[in-house]
Amino acid sequence: MSLLDQPLTDLPWVSDLKLVRLLTRLDLSSWRDLLEHYPRRYEDRTQFERFPTGASEKAVCLRGLVQKVSGRYFGGRKIVEATLEEIDVALSGRVICRWFNQFYIQKMLAAGQEIIVYGRPKEVRNRIYLDHPEFEILEGEGGEEKIHMGRITPIYPLTEGLKQRPLRALIFRAVEALKNSGGATSLEEQALTQIHFPDDWEKQRRARSILALGELVAMQVVVEFRRRSVAALAGERHTGEGELPRKFLDSLPFSPTKAQRRAIEEIRSDLAKPTPMNRLLQGDVGSGKTLVAAVAMLYTVESGFQGALMAPTQVLAEQHFANFHRWLAPLGVRVALRTSTRQQSSHLELEGLPQVVIGTHALLYDVDQFRQLGLVVIDEQHKFGVLQRAKLLERVPVPDLLVMTATPIPRTLAMTVYGDLEVSTLDEKPADRRSIVTRVRSSAKVPEAAAFIRERVDAGRQAFIIYPVIEESDALTVKAATTEFARWEKMLATVRCGLLHGRLDADEKDEVMQSFRKGDIDVLVSTTVIEVGVDIPNATVMLIENAERFGLAQLHQLRGRIGRGAHQSYCILLTDKDDPVTMQKLGVLEGTEDGFEIAEADLRIRGPGDLLGTAQSGLPPLRLANLVEDGALVVRAKGLARKILDRDPNLRQPQHKRLRRMISSLS
Repeated sequence: MSLLDQPLTDLPWVSDLKLVRLLTRLDLSSWRDLLEHYPRRYEDRTQFERFPTGASEKAVCLRGLVQKVSGRYFGGRKIVEATLEEIDVALSGRVICRWFNQFYIQKMLAAGQEIIVYGRPKEVRNRIYLDHPEFEILEGEGGEEKIHMGRITPIYPLTEGLKQRPLRALIFRAVEALKNSGGATSLEEQALTQIHFPDDWEKQRRARSILALGELVAMQVVVEFRRRSVAALAGERHTGEGELPRKFLDSLPFSPTKAQRRAIEEIRSDLAKPTPMNRLLQGDVGSGKTLVAAVAMLYTVESGFQGALMAPTQVLAEQHFANFHRWLAPLGVRVALRTSTRQQSSHLELEGLPQVVIGTHALLYDVDQFRQLGLVVIDEQHKFGVLQRAKLLERVPVPDLLVMTATPIPRTLAMTVYGDLEVSTLDEKPADRRSIVTRVRSSAKVPEAAAFIRERVDAGRQAFIIYPVIEESDALTVKAATTEFARWEKMLATVRCGLLHGRLDADEKDEVMQSFRKGDIDVLVSTTVIEVGVDIPNATVMLIENAERFGLAQLHQLRGRIGRGAHQSYCILLTDKDDPVTMQKLGVLEGTEDGFEIAEADLRIRGPGDLLGTAQSGLPPLRLANLVEDGALVVRAKGLARKILDRDPNLRQPQHKRLRRMISSLS
């Protein structure tokens, strides 16, 4: 066991076992865990700000004396108030700190205490308030006071029952013990010291860069190791003469875009190699990824192997089956649908095994369907993790792999989550795709939106109405599909409405979608079950309620369900929020249909957490590094990771032992 991997209970400088038990709630159980529990922000306690005299958008850090503490009820809520005055008697600043429905704070604070508070000041009737400020009671002074005061002071993430001062003191001891242990290099030791207790802001920034780079190098080593491991596996060539793909492309009533032809050639080149293909096909909504996948399937079938396409939902799997059946059956290719609830074929069983199998991700575990599996296509890769992908590598020989996503991936994410894949990009839309008019409107405009939808339906078109949840609950104040469905039926009067959501069984979903496709339903009220892939060319209106609850990339996906036919399409984003953040976010969609631009904006707004999803990606977590802000570090880390593996391909050298353990734990 490494020195830093010792449990906290085994360390002589850890004496408070109650504190250790609280730390387990934050998954902190070893010395290393403690050192890697980084501050979420800092307070400059070398000098405090004067008490504010007005409201401000900027949070302030104040040191003051509690004059009185009181509790009262107002509007059904209990309000705890603490009046705080400046310590210097020559100054007359005063603020009122208040907390709503946090009864325990009244027991924690008392008149005469000296405290530090951090919050944003607001002015109400000539009084200055800090609502729900963070606070720290200055008690237990003496030898430890230099840890908490007179310095740039770290503020750590906490959990219930855990206070800032004892945690800060323990981390201070962890850092001091590290200096005396020889358990880290001088650079690591210095960086950990300065990230927790910086001498100045420049040293803090440098420490953060060093430690963030270390995290990114570890991530890139995992990615590069995975890529090289796949490249070393035995595969097979899966290309024929190309006659079948040529027949298919010649039969189309349109010409593929240059981007589609480029991607097809890149895939064909991979299929011709004896090593397994591991490629990502990314393209914006409507860029024609499915057609490229069909061509890849035909190359595989022509060479005597089977192809499989895995979709994330039953609805999408059935739509893919309909498309592939229409495209490939005339060429004599046997196509089958295999899901947990439905099985269908374009041929008789006596004609042989299917050459192309379409299904949900459950296909991954259905080994009986395949005798000569040559190519696996995974649709909507972001819903299908790296660890699931790794299961395909268990087959011998390893099939070629093509993963597709309609969520364009910013460069820094492509180098991390998908860094083990070669990338093909469809950056053109077919010539017949029209722009979609997108507008953000207040939820109060629902009657006007209903009139517009009725007008479009009268013109022969269809519409989607999307909600973020199925049923209303006390926990969510957003409108829900089932409860709003009746209201839309009433507002739209003679218009035929249908309801689709994830709790319907497969047959019910299929029945609703078939009715919508055939035009028996004019307006489909739905949850995001229709987010990906659903193709209804006659649908020209997409109305999304509570649009602020969706991420930009998801809204772009939903908008991509329209604009697929010859008629002008419209996307209406309804929200009852009018704050600047919401308006800026939804305004991105008003201004562009470029999925790559939207993905970059989404990454900036939400951060990489939602997009990265380490449980899905199979990558080590990032505690300090940020894929939005640290693009230059990502590039540098990738180069360093390659150098490490060039020199030590199996990570056998002692200094790489931790990297080796990390890869094993993520496999």
